[in-house]
Amino acid sequence: MPRSYRLPPIQNLIAFEAVARLGSGSLAANELSVTPSAISHRIRQLEDSLSEVLLNRTSSEFTLTSKGAEYLDVVRASLEALNRYPIGAVLAGPRPQLRIASPPTFARQLLVPRIAAFQALQPELNIVVQVSVPFVGLKSDEADVEVRFGSGYYNGLSVEPILDEPVFPACSPEFLQREGPFDGPEAIALSRLLRCPLEPWRPWFTAANLDQGEPTEGVQFIDVGLMVEAAIHGQGIALVRHSMCEPWLKSGALVLLSGISAPGQYAYYTTWQPASPQISAIEAFVTWLKAEFA
Repeated sequence: MPRSYRLPPIQNLIAFEAVARLGSGSLAANELSVTPSAISHRIRQLEDSLSEVLLNRTSSEFTLTSKGAEYLDVVRASLEALNRYPIGAVLAGPRPQLRIASPPTFARQLLVPRIAAFQALQPELNIVVQVSVPFVGLKSDEADVEVRFGSGYYNGLSVEPILDEPVFPACSPEFLQREGPFDGPEAIALSRLLRCPLEPWRPWFTAANLDQGEPTEGVQFIDVGLMVEAAIHGQGIALVRHSMCEPWLKSGALVLLSGISAPGQYAYYTTWQPASPQISAIEAFVTWLKAEFA
């Protein structure tokens, strides 16, 4: 007769061992590249499955109960045995995959230059990066985790803020020489303003004390990166964010026109399904990405 096993998820055992060894949920979360709330959830799930209290909790640390100390010996012996087994020689199946969707400009300027560092932290993952269209929701395939540029309200999804920066007006040196100088906010507002619904001008007009509506003439771009490319090519003034345009600002392809900044109407967030089977990899990616832009 086949034997029946009731085993807790291995990520719960790993979380328990890390917390017991380090005495801290936050240190364990940092070591495992997940959130402290994920560590607490895994410990609670493990205790519920065993009907035992394994750890005493205070505001800043964890200590083992007597049952926890007994169970820790079993867990460590089991994890060490699994770690010694030559798993690579017997598992022919594919590695777990993490599919990441991102707006094109964020992917090109911020994610792709950093993704090798995340791969080094998670060598067991096959990472797939694909592009998505903000607001429209189009992407080449279903994703496990998505970087979104928007309001941050996504019903039914887990959401973490990633990057929120002020906006500044900028243009190419050629446009400045041809159409400038721009001696103040009024001169900028009367010039050729590049339009993108993802980066509206109204917040900057408000910060500059200008009572002016959104520009209604000229080409409209549905992607921030395309609008910035138009500015680089001397087609007008764009609202930019430092991290997204840093290479062009450093090279002089773009120049800032004003010291007045404004909070952008939208920001970058990561979203994912709370019940995703890739939740451990997602939590590791989100924790890493937040640290990159902290």
